[in-house]
Amino acid sequence: MGHAADGDFSANATVADQEPGETSEPRSRGFLERLFGNASGSDEGAEEDPQSTPQPAHPPGLGNLRRMRVGDIAIPKVEIIAAPDDVTCESLVTFFREHGYSRLPVYHETMDAPVGLVHLKDLALQYGFGAGAQGEFDLKSVLRPLLYVPPSMPIGVLLQKMQVQRIHMALVIDEYGGVDGLLTLEDLIEQVIGEIEDEHDEAEDGLWRQEKPGQWVVLARAPVQEFEAEIGVSLADADEEQEIDSMGGLVFMQIGRVPARGEVIVADSGVEFEILDADPRRIKRLRVRLPGVAPAE
Repeated sequence: MGHAADGDFSANATVADQEPGETSEPRSRGFLERLFGNASGSDEGAEEDPQSTPQPAHPPGLGNLRRMRVGDIAIPKVEIIAAPDDVTCESLVTFFREHGYSRLPVYHETMDAPVGLVHLKDLALQYGFGAGAQGEFDLKSVLRPLLYVPPSMPIGVLLQKMQVQRIHMALVIDEYGGVDGLLTLEDLIEQVIGEIEDEHDEAEDGLWRQEKPGQWVVLARAPVQEFEAEIGVSLADADEEQEIDSMGGLVFMQIGRVPARGEVIVADSGVEFEILDADPRRIKRLRVRLPGVAPAE
């Protein structure tokens, strides 16, 4: 990951200066620029095949760079993990450890008053993670700037901004100047090439694993019929089995939307689906609990 660009951090100035589609910064002729420049702006041939099976609104592809807007893929405000600007070093380390992110936005009093972001590497290099860290903790010394963008900005334009300014996190700002969402460089790239799993993502041996009798952790892409054969329980009726293939699609069809992380859906059969990992566009991982099984601690 690149370092943030040097310069003063000013939220108001950044929001005012960034209009949708503006590319006032020096234009880059790098790989991402060529990708965006060659991406077709036409939707011809890109219409979704009308099916009753729930499908992603925009499958990964270069056309998304022009077609999709920042507001289409941003993580909602209520799901943003951020730290207050009066956080202690120990609490900040706990934030990183519990949530597994390498960057966290920082705010003053409320999320609508962001002051920058803190990178895990900066914190580790300057203060260390042990009790023997030297010097009084000063959060300002490790703050980096954020990008502020309107929800209507094409994601290809934001991708260029991140590339040029070397800032890999952006906050979506609404018309009143409040924070409406968050997205990262990885979120943008996934719209082109599909889901990215790095070395720190939780490894799964196969498509599911049993945690205890009657309870499994399942990847959303796991085939429904194969998982049903594994657990000996029918999760979908005949009509659903004809229309969906994956466990994520099964949950999507049952509630008609993408559930939030941490949400628990109880099917008519009593089977519980707990959403362990999801973003605004898709389910990634879930826990399946058969009736009569106590929740995991």
